[in-house]
Amino acid sequence: MQKMGFTLCSSSELSYPSLESLKNAKANPVASKSFTRAGGYIKKHYFLSSYSDARKLVISSHLVPGHLEGSFMGKKRQMEPRKKLEFVRTLLIDNYDSYTYNIYQELSVINGVPPVVVRNDELTWKDIYRLLYEDGAFDNIVISPGPGSPTCPADIGVCRQLLLECWDIPILGVCLGHQALGYAHDAQIIHASEPIHGRLSEIEHNGCNLFANIPSGRNSRFKVVRYHSLVIDAESLPKDLIPIAWTASDDTLSFLETQKFDAIPDAYESERQKANFDSFSAKNGSYWGHVNGTKSRKVVMGIRHATWPHYGVQFHPESVATTYGRQIFKNFREITKDYWLQTSSSFSSDRNIHYTASMQVPHATGLFGAVHRQSVKKADFRVNGEACSSGQFMRGANQRNLGFFDMVNILPPSLGAKFLRLKWRKFGHLASEVGGARNIFTELFGKNKAENTFWLDSSSTEKGRARFSFMGGKGGDLWKQLTFRLSEESDTAGERGVHLLIEDNKGFTCSKILEEGFFEYLNKELLSLYHEEKDYEGLPFDFYGGFIGYIGYNLKVECGAASNAHKSTTPDACFFFADNLVVIDHHTNDVYVLSLQEGNTTKTQWLDDTEKKLVSLKGSATRQLHERISKPVANSPREAGFLSEKSQKQYVSDVEKCLEYIKDGESYELCLTTQFRKFIGEVDPLRLYLHLREKNPAPYASWLNFSKENLCICSSSPERFLRLDRNGILEAKPIKGTIARGTTPEKDERLKLQLQYSEKDQAENLMIVDLLRNDLGRVCEPGTVHVPHLMEVESYATVHTMVSTIRGKKQPNVSAVDCVKAAFPGGSMTGAPKLRSMELLDSIESCSRGIYSGSIGFFSYNQTFDLNIVIRTVVIHENEATIGAGGAIVALSDPEKEYEEMVLKTRAPANAVMEF
Repeated sequence: MQKMGFTLCSSSELSYPSLESLKNAKANPVASKSFTRAGGYIKKHYFLSSYSDARKLVISSHLVPGHLEGSFMGKKRQMEPRKKLEFVRTLLIDNYDSYTYNIYQELSVINGVPPVVVRNDELTWKDIYRLLYEDGAFDNIVISPGPGSPTCPADIGVCRQLLLECWDIPILGVCLGHQALGYAHDAQIIHASEPIHGRLSEIEHNGCNLFANIPSGRNSRFKVVRYHSLVIDAESLPKDLIPIAWTASDDTLSFLETQKFDAIPDAYESERQKANFDSFSAKNGSYWGHVNGTKSRKVVMGIRHATWPHYGVQFHPESVATTYGRQIFKNFREITKDYWLQTSSSFSSDRNIHYTASMQVPHATGLFGAVHRQSVKKADFRVNGEACSSGQFMRGANQRNLGFFDMVNILPPSLGAKFLRLKWRKFGHLASEVGGARNIFTELFGKNKAENTFWLDSSSTEKGRARFSFMGGKGGDLWKQLTFRLSEESDTAGERGVHLLIEDNKGFTCSKILEEGFFEYLNKELLSLYHEEKDYEGLPFDFYGGFIGYIGYNLKVECGAASNAHKSTTPDACFFFADNLVVIDHHTNDVYVLSLQEGNTTKTQWLDDTEKKLVSLKGSATRQLHERISKPVANSPREAGFLSEKSQKQYVSDVEKCLEYIKDGESYELCLTTQFRKFIGEVDPLRLYLHLREKNPAPYASWLNFSKENLCICSSSPERFLRLDRNGILEAKPIKGTIARGTTPEKDERLKLQLQYSEKDQAENLMIVDLLRNDLGRVCEPGTVHVPHLMEVESYATVHTMVSTIRGKKQPNVSAVDCVKAAFPGGSMTGAPKLRSMELLDSIESCSRGIYSGSIGFFSYNQTFDLNIVIRTVVIHENEATIGAGGAIVALSDPEKEYEEMVLKTRAPANAVMEF
């Protein structure tokens, strides 16, 4: 391919020869490397682009032999005035990353229409070519971050070919996409001097269009989040690739350090800073600067192609902590609009402005108003071996990426639908008068070893962390227990099959195999329940009856994970359908009793009986736990008599393996775990739980007793996984960062501040916040995902923890179960990118996590839910107590300290068991 000459302008962009000089240059314009046969003739695309601020001329012609008066070159279209695109349609290539949907959310808001997300191996190059060049379905392409290296074809899929063939379409590569742009043009990919994950750098740039209206340099407020272990070797950059941004210094910053700098006056002047090339010596594309008189290597943070509209940034503009990230995406939008404005009007007017959006999202037509819908050719595609039209492909794009196809599956009444009615009573300020939640539970549900009972226990309600507790036992006519076990075959994602055992309130059981899997079964069950909203008007909480239980970690295979390396000894999920329950409002001390029944009925027996029991309760405390101080406190689970799956030496070795994976770019963060076990024989598990909640109260604590399975769960979890309230608001509250409490107030405050300002813990937390933003972004309305609380320290009985809160507004066409599938397992227990990290962890860990790392909570019949993360939990199964624990491994991790933190997290549950 012949390249045309160019000269550097003051803006560091390019100028091009005039149109007049090119009129007769028919044989040698800048041409695509490939010729594609379409409709019986060879179609060639000729483009040569410039950039908007220089307002230089751009050449664009479609030479179609024998068809110059046809669809591309008609005189009427040539006469049409050029118009900027009203909306920009983006093809977003997902490199199996956990931040792609953060980019999706940003582009949805900025472009005016959501992008279409396609994984890098989902379509062939031929299929993508049809979408881009025959259907004209997209205006630009964004290539996501991802694990691995662009030198590995499996890690980038079709991206390399896109970067080489689509020279006439604007492309922006982020992180791995940036590296892929460099690698596609023969730049070398090397290890960075150190892996940088969840840390920030100040950035200098040369003022090109991608960085329009963004300051540059040190103390400029332009600070970006980096997640990478590999970089483009600046000295290997070819002439075709121009560096446009680089680190301002060798230093990296934690998030809180950037907040400190932002408190000073903005150093950014009214005009953009221009790159000061005199301060650099350039040799073979590498740049060096001088900081405090010391020679300092400046890592390339952005590149662009010299003649094509292709850009790359090594950092993550979509991160919650990156400043001016949205401006970068806006600038790319404007680059795209200017590019198509400056191409021939005949081509740009033919681009299907309505096609992409209307095929993807139900409400897209409203976004486009009266834009005319043009007819499109329905090309045939094959997705996962099945043929579909291009229209069908576009409609299913997001659902395929979510891992399910029928996001809303309302069942007609003929398919087992039930119409439920709720009756309830309120007893004002009763809880404190009858001894509180503990007394209510033990007196109402603690008899007969508390068999088949549940208690979602907000035992720590300070600072508004939690407000309601829900409790109950084997109930009325609608009560049933569901026990799920993945079959051997379904331990691989491609194989479906769940063994389901159903027991009704009379003790009858039936079993079946669910080919569609557990989540789809649960979804259909919930969607088959009809109700009237007026039944729960006046109730201040969101659970009115429905499924209550746990989801085990191995159900990750129904949420995108490739396989399970280890089979769980406990069921993979257990749920009661709770039709009778008691609710305690810890803010007001009000007690509510609820009874759920099918159809219109006048039955009130359970309500009457429960009211009598509540009123008759005395305010005295229940029996005391005499054993609670009979033994000294253990500092480790081993001292409490537990046997570890791995020795300290083995665990430290596993941390080092994780660090190697991180160094090679396979993951940003790996949440490594292990298990501790102890045979305890016949004990009273409820008394064990009551002691645990007394010693280590937590806002998302829980008790579950599935007596038929000889399974009790005693959890003192401080972490919410995900909640969906009646207003459609999703909330996640991940914990990343833990430190022990101090023995004196002074030491305690010092340790709290140590956690707050730890660069490592802030990096851990930021990575998981961005991951949860991504997971919520898959099911939330564009522009609604936000972080009201970032890296706040919460204090509990034995530890301080760093907690963040992420919220978003659920899309109306998404069910409660869909939301959980989009985010399960909780990112704080996997690491990021989630899918690759789970795969790596399966290869390192030696046993199944079982219930640990999963979630406990409820799915209400009215499509609300609240689920915790199963941590700080004792699982008692077949007379053996198990405790899981672990921690996030990041580039800054110290293997010995990671072991110490893991042991710290076992202390409260291990001591509770030891004292029994």
